Amino acid sequence: MNLKDITLGQFFPGNSFLHRLDPRMKLLGLIAYLVALFLAQWFVTYALMLALLVWGCAVAHIRAKTLLGGMKPVIFLLIFTAVLNMFYTPGTPLVSFWIFTITFEGILHAFFMVVRILMLICATFLLTYTTSPLALTDGLESLLSPLNKIRVPVHELAMIMSIALRFIPTLIEETDKIMCAQRARGADFDSGGLVRKAKALIPLLVPLFISSFRRADELATAMECRCYHGGQGRTRMSQLKLRPTDGVFLVAMVVVAVVIGVMGHWGL
Repeated sequence: MNLKDITLGQFFPGNSFLHRLDPRMKLLGLIAYLVALFLAQWFVTYALMLALLVWGCAVAHIRAKTLLGGMKPVIFLLIFTAVLNMFYTPGTPLVSFWIFTITFEGILHAFFMVVRILMLICATFLLTYTTSPLALTDGLESLLSPLNKIRVPVHELAMIMSIALRFIPTLIEETDKIMCAQRARGADFDSGGLVRKAKALIPLLVPLFISSFRRADELATAMECRCYHGGQGRTRMSQLKLRPTDGVFLVAMVVVAVVIGVMGHWGL
């Protein structure tokens, strides 16, 4: 697996409809999409959710290769989820061996669960691909601003989430560099079974932790040099402003969630 193909947490600049949307509306739209995704029950509703996701990728000019590249870290989770659902969902038996039984309902449940996880991850990726970390931080802080009244450090929480999201591509890049350096010294990360590959990755942990702490210290120093002392009294170079298209987008996403919920209630 080439770590450079993993696009988790990256932002791709552009001027598409999704890029221009207000980050607050995109966050609320994502919540509406996720609610609709968990209300979907059958092939028709899942097909509608998939069509909406494909439309978003087409509008944002995000290639399928880019989107699927971010799925590599969750392949094991998908396989594990599918196996659990196939073996432990009661229903009409299809295949039985030893203490395990694969049921028809289990296969259906596993399929829908994997599709749901994939679309959930893709929708989240679409948000990060089309929203810069700064805009995402501002949008999240604006949405959570009512919590300031009960003394919740909203700005600090938004900043922490933004930095964590921004550090994902950095850590992936750093891991790739360390792996290349160790391969040059004779390390082998590709041969052998799953256990051997896992053991081969252990020597990566120490230099990766050291590099992470060093980068975190450099970031803290840079923020202190720029007189950063939290969100109190801070201003922004550009203020978030809602446009009619932002409202239309959010209303459309809420309508989709309601329609999917109604269809799911009727078993569609």
